[in-house]
Amino acid sequence: MAGVLESVNQRTQLVGENRLELLLFRLNGKQIYGINVFKVKEVLQCPKLTTMPHSSPVVRGVAHIRGGTIPILDLGLATGASPIENIQNCFVIITEYNRRIQGFLVRGVERIVNMNWSDIQPPPKGLSNDNYLTAVCQVDKEMVEIIDVEQILSEVAPTRQHISDGIVTGEVQAYAQKHHILIVDDSSVARKQIKRCMEDVGFSTTVLCDGKEALDYLQNMVADGVDITKEFSMVISDIEMPEMDGYTLTTAIRNDSRLQDLFILLHTSLSGVFNEAMVKKVGADGFLAKFQPDELARIAIETVEAQEQASQ
Repeated sequence: MAGVLESVNQRTQLVGENRLELLLFRLNGKQIYGINVFKVKEVLQCPKLTTMPHSSPVVRGVAHIRGGTIPILDLGLATGASPIENIQNCFVIITEYNRRIQGFLVRGVERIVNMNWSDIQPPPKGLSNDNYLTAVCQVDKEMVEIIDVEQILSEVAPTRQHISDGIVTGEVQAYAQKHHILIVDDSSVARKQIKRCMEDVGFSTTVLCDGKEALDYLQNMVADGVDITKEFSMVISDIEMPEMDGYTLTTAIRNDSRLQDLFILLHTSLSGVFNEAMVKKVGADGFLAKFQPDELARIAIETVEAQEQASQ
């Protein structure tokens, strides 16, 4: 265990082609779960928790860690299972999602494994808790379930979903109707959020679930003779996705002369300087941490305004 705890911070700088590292953990039973190490700031023995009145039952309390107060969420309760007991003997995974820091209470932490995104698959339909899963994979012949943290956070601590007044004018809506946006994200919550935001501006949208599906879709369109930059004004893609991540999707688009002029915005719950450096490395046009409807709308509006002006 000590080796896992010491290595988390040292291994979050993974740079690779379509690869990730998963921190494996358990809740109440034998099932193994995984979380991307990029999102992990620290793993520690469960500290003393202070109960917060009127909070969600999923929030077991708050902890004072390194000068800050962090909510601690019970991942057992959050996924519809029984609460984690004897929490003084359990662990907390401190994470950063969507510019917010929170801790996830888990029974035990196993180890870190290096995986290829092509080995990460969408959850099989009919799995008992598939509402809270974003992907699955096999590690040492055991199924590892990757939890859709965005789904959990949207239920426990909802964020503002709608664009503020004044950003979308009648003029914007008039020309937005001529533009089509491709959305690529493996989280059902994120897909709905982005789709609603773009359609509130006036754009039409196509929504796909992962990078491989998106690349195949785009390549099939150009093979059929479609001018892809006239079909899509921009691509909004997540980074973390099964089968092909957003970095690899961006690289593949830039390396295909038929697709390379597409505007690509990487829109992700991963944040930080490292990710911004990777965005530049793979050739994306922009990076935005989820979910900020005003900023997302502004970027989309500015992008199509520039395209409108260039076409005049």
